Amino acid sequence: MEQTHKPKALIVDDSRAVRMILARNLRELGYETGEAGDGVEALRLLTADPGGFSLALVDWNMPEMNGMELLRAVRADARLAALTVLMVTTETEIEHMAAALDAGANEYVMKPFTREILFDKLQLAGLGPLGQS
Repeated sequence: MEQTHKPKALIVDDSRAVRMILARNLRELGYETGEAGDGVEALRLLTADPGGFSLALVDWNMPEMNGMELLRAVRADARLAALTVLMVTTETEIEHMAAALDAGANEYVMKPFTREILFDKLQLAGLGPLGQS
């Protein structure tokens, strides 16, 4: 019997409640999830296992290292080039969205979001429910 390998998603948000909601949604899609409360912790996890995570959902406003700083650090590290990054944030101004996309975010999800919006954005980024792509 062939062992299936689930892709891993890293959820980066300083709100434990948001991390729980995102993790539940991602598990429904077939992802294993990891969590980080800020960009510093996230970058440590990502660089400790380059290629271990295929997706990161990143909040903009966090202590220590914010989401944009994390995004720039990820895009500057060749080992993390394949990582799909979705910004998931309360920043709703078009300038913020443009800045995140210019910095290398694959998609941008505004809080509050629904399960359907999250799934749609994942599909736009080339990811979707596993086994349904």
